[in-house]
Amino acid sequence: MNPVRRRRLLWVIALVVAAGLATALVAMALQRNIAYLYTPSEVLRGEAGEHARFRLGGMVAADSFKRAPGSLEATFRVTDGDAQMPVRYTGILPDLFREKQAVVATGRMEGDVFVAEQILAKHDETYMPKEVADKMGMAHKKHDVQAPAAGTAQEAP
Repeated sequence: MNPVRRRRLLWVIALVVAAGLATALVAMALQRNIAYLYTPSEVLRGEAGEHARFRLGGMVAADSFKRAPGSLEATFRVTDGDAQMPVRYTGILPDLFREKQAVVATGRMEGDVFVAEQILAKHDETYMPKEVADKMGMAHKKHDVQAPAAGTAQEAP
């Protein structure tokens, strides 16, 4: 092999290795920042993984919200109609957070409790992400509950 071909071959190999390394770094960065949405039933079936960061979506169960006086730590249960998952959150909750309303919490499992880092709450069924709407629609069908009509706002209490 003459020196010119050897040099070109080394450059091609170096370029392929650099491209592979860049691709691997981008894939790792995206994997760390991704958070899938699961319902309490899916989490209890083990679909969310042990220590993975994910989003838990559902409704805040009635009579489940508790907060100690003078504390920012709140506990409540999220339900999808089939199962309930206890949630612990330390911080200021959104103004729209209340029982019997939809919530999406981002965090991790610690034992049997979901520890939330962020809470998103909504006041009606007018808008929600497609993946949440699909899962809530399946729960409505499964439990034979009439889903709210799309595009109609419900009155806040």
